[in-house]
Amino acid sequence: MNHQGGKQWGKLKEGQKKQLDDINESYVTGGKYEDVDNLPDKLLAFRDQFMEFDEDNSGDIDLMELKRMMEKLGQAKTHLELKKMIAEVDTNDSGTIHYHEFLDMMLGKRSTILKIILMFESMNKDKEQPTGVAPKKSLADLP
Repeated sequence: MNHQGGKQWGKLKEGQKKQLDDINESYVTGGKYEDVDNLPDKLLAFRDQFMEFDEDNSGDIDLMELKRMMEKLGQAKTHLELKKMIAEVDTNDSGTIHYHEFLDMMLGKRSTILKIILMFESMNKDKEQPTGVAPKKSLADLP
């Protein structure tokens, strides 16, 4: 029995991170998206987002991973809706979303349902949540 699952998982994630970084580098030097502001920073954010949802490190987001991703974002969808979302992005008809397709979707001009949801989610993440005890209110504070 192998008791080193955590270490192996970490190595697997590091390997995936390196592969995605190599792809990111090709996007930076490729020139196709040179008009995008802060391209390297955006690519790092997209890499982290992709890695979070590619649960099995296959390099693709399949139907079930997309389903869990949408549920995490509070946007549960039916299988038919998920298949439509994948079909909008899937350029090689594999039935999954590969990292290249994910980047083209996020950096491209065309709006897809998935892109809109992910952008909305990232905007909500950036908002700072208030901490501490809420201030006391009185009836005089009401409009």
